[in-house]
Amino acid sequence: MRPAALRSGRTVMPLQEWRLPLQVFVRDNNVDQALKVLKKKLQREGLFREMKRRRAYEKPSEKKARERNEGIRRMRKAARKLAQREGLIAKPRSRAGR
Repeated sequence: MRPAALRSGRTVMPLQEWRLPLQVFVRDNNVDQALKVLKKKLQREGLFREMKRRRAYEKPSEKKARERNEGIRRMRKAARKLAQREGLIAKPRSRAGR
């Protein structure tokens, strides 16, 4: 079921913004551990990269080039993962043994 604002035709925020809020639970009053978990989640969401990118104005040509490079990087990563699954290239060694 879509929110009422979207049913009425008004858009409040893009549909990809409709996610569950980010939550971190503090256990046994261990705030340091909760902060560590929060920072990790924010890093994974790409919030720090987004904040850094928005510090200064980005020209439309720079934005276009950045988005193109991000797409190329995503496609290469997907192709590399597929090749690893199919056994065409070796999987990276785990860091646990180091």
